[in-house]
Amino acid sequence: MSAAAKRIGTFEPGSPAWTAARASALGGSEIAAVLGLSPWESRFSLWHKKKGYTGAEVDNDVMRWGRWLEEPIARAFADAHPEYRARRTGTWVSRSRPWQLATPDRLLSTLTERALLEVKTAHNADEWGEPGTDEVPIFYRTQALWQLDTLGLSRAHLAVLISGSDYREYIVDWNIAEVSVLRDAAREFLDTVERDERPNIDEHTATYRAVRALHPLIDDVEVEIAPTLAERYRAAVAEHKAAEDAKRRAAAEVLDALGSGRRAVVAGESIAIRVPGSGDALPFLRLSPVPSTPQKVSAAA
Repeated sequence: MSAAAKRIGTFEPGSPAWTAARASALGGSEIAAVLGLSPWESRFSLWHKKKGYTGAEVDNDVMRWGRWLEEPIARAFADAHPEYRARRTGTWVSRSRPWQLATPDRLLSTLTERALLEVKTAHNADEWGEPGTDEVPIFYRTQALWQLDTLGLSRAHLAVLISGSDYREYIVDWNIAEVSVLRDAAREFLDTVERDERPNIDEHTATYRAVRALHPLIDDVEVEIAPTLAERYRAAVAEHKAAEDAKRRAAAEVLDALGSGRRAVVAGESIAIRVPGSGDALPFLRLSPVPSTPQKVSAAA
């Protein structure tokens, strides 16, 4: 591994040193955003972070619990695989592509093999396939492939704890077809940062947060905007209200059809479920998750 990558240190997430190390490089958790595949980060929000226009994401309960649970999940993997020596490691960069960065949760080793371990938590099993396969959420697949490619390794093990008690393991192997897509997309994105070419605003929640963060103060002035933008905004607000109204009515109709039942099904497929409210609150309706097909990274992504 030392021939492919070099260790540049251990950094506290969100610290100035951590931010500086990533200023002109992309880590495993960022490559999915470059491809538009991340549920947490958009290309737009990531670009503004790389430019230094917005700060690192504020720590939250989900992030904290993920860190706190990393050690017991890693220990479960170690107990199941005594053949591996697992060790914590720091941040690495590719020797041939210094803009490619990796911070694996653990490095695994035997006398003849080197691999990495990524530790995850998940609220539910959506997008996770059969244990032992490579059927993992696409944003975790891109992370594993990116880190393998950075470190010059061939195999990544993913250990995930789902819903607090369902422990599973998966394997992702390096392959040139997918990592070539990642490399090309990463280089193109970093070039836009260097050329100061801002990505277009999109519908991602992270993009909305980034735009809000760009202008935290309010000046008591009027700003003329394009009539087409004004009309698009008004139409979107009206459509959103109409959609909310339609959703509320449909939910009421499903609840009425369910009566005291728990699940609404069609031909054996779960459509919605009645969920108990907190405390004395009444039950409410929740859409059942739609099973998704595991994805591979492709140029079309």
